[in-house]
Amino acid sequence: MLEILLNPITLSVIVMCALCLIKVNVILSLIAAALVGGAAAGMSLPEIMSGLIAGMSTNGENALGYLLLGAFATALAHTGLADMLARKMASLLHGKRLALLLALMVCACISGTLIPVHIAFIPILVPPLLIMMNEMKVDRRGAACSLAFGLKAPYITIPIGYGLIFHNIVASNMTDNGMPIETMEVFHFNWILGVGMVTGLVLSLWYYRKDREYKNLEVLDAGKDVVISFGHRQIVAMVAIAATLGAQLYFGSLPLGAVAGLFVMIAGGAIKLKEIEGIMSGGIALMGMIAFVMLIAGGYASIIRSTGAVEALVESTLGMLGGSKVMFLIVLILIGLLITMGIGTSFGTVPVIAVLYVPMCLQMGVSVGATCCLIACAAALGDAGSPASDTTLGPTAGLNADGQHDHIWDTCMPTFVFYNIPLALAGFIGALIF
Repeated sequence: MLEILLNPITLSVIVMCALCLIKVNVILSLIAAALVGGAAAGMSLPEIMSGLIAGMSTNGENALGYLLLGAFATALAHTGLADMLARKMASLLHGKRLALLLALMVCACISGTLIPVHIAFIPILVPPLLIMMNEMKVDRRGAACSLAFGLKAPYITIPIGYGLIFHNIVASNMTDNGMPIETMEVFHFNWILGVGMVTGLVLSLWYYRKDREYKNLEVLDAGKDVVISFGHRQIVAMVAIAATLGAQLYFGSLPLGAVAGLFVMIAGGAIKLKEIEGIMSGGIALMGMIAFVMLIAGGYASIIRSTGAVEALVESTLGMLGGSKVMFLIVLILIGLLITMGIGTSFGTVPVIAVLYVPMCLQMGVSVGATCCLIACAAALGDAGSPASDTTLGPTAGLNADGQHDHIWDTCMPTFVFYNIPLALAGFIGALIF
């Protein structure tokens, strides 16, 4: 047991999780963890920093995709499409509680697939709906669960939009660590995780079905700059959305898709050249943190591989478990939960856990499909409950526009309970059957 605790990988992961849990910036936590892991393995500080910087390139495409999609989402907001959608939803869904929650879920699903703007739509779309939701006495905890499902379930199970990024990260990191798999094979093993997510959604909608009272407080900026009629800018924006999706599917690249969408909006006059600087700044503000976490996580994974401590950790852990496959799977899932809760991003967690999981699964004779399901599950676990995750920050940004929705108790706790528990069970079952 002492050998496991003193392993450079274990030490670095403990440092990373501890720093994240006391709310130290994720990037600084990852850098500190890399320094600790490298130093424990006998690497010099210049070697650690060189390896960290070199390893960042492994996630360069994904980071660029996040930044460009953030800019695209900001550009879409300028056209007023989200304002128009909010007004339409309010007129159609007033008095229909379940339909409203399902509509929010669908919008969140679309934001990560067909219109890859991620959480950018929530602070634009949700605040204008709060007064109507108050009149309907909708429990916002249920709304948070609906939004979290839409933000999380599609990328886990469907290789479109952010799902393409996630599946590519899983496949590339499994391949780099000695277990080759193609990106388009990942969804064959992740569907069972989607079943777990659907189960959590149904349970959350049932549990939060009762009335909850809220005050009709003023929502800042709600209803301002509303587009009155559907015009040229909105038509161009819809063409840009189609161009983004088409380019992404044709080239298999989210950055190219985002560039295509931005080009159409500029060429079509939906956004002006003088607005580009502000739009790019908005995109960086929206998605820059995620992009940098991805870059540093790639560098951290590179340092972990360079320490040469993976094999020692695998042998020590397998020896402690006594060859029990059931205990082995449970331990891996719990490790993933802890790390993702600390880091706050399933995308950034994959490179970290893949360096541990793949060698251990190879040693235990776990199949490629089961390993893929385990990594995806372990990475996604905690995403819905982490205070630093987009899956929780996004819903809170919209639902707390009037100051009546607590981030921890009304978003993080409900989503943790209703998604992480069934997701862990689904991942365990998937690892046994694949």
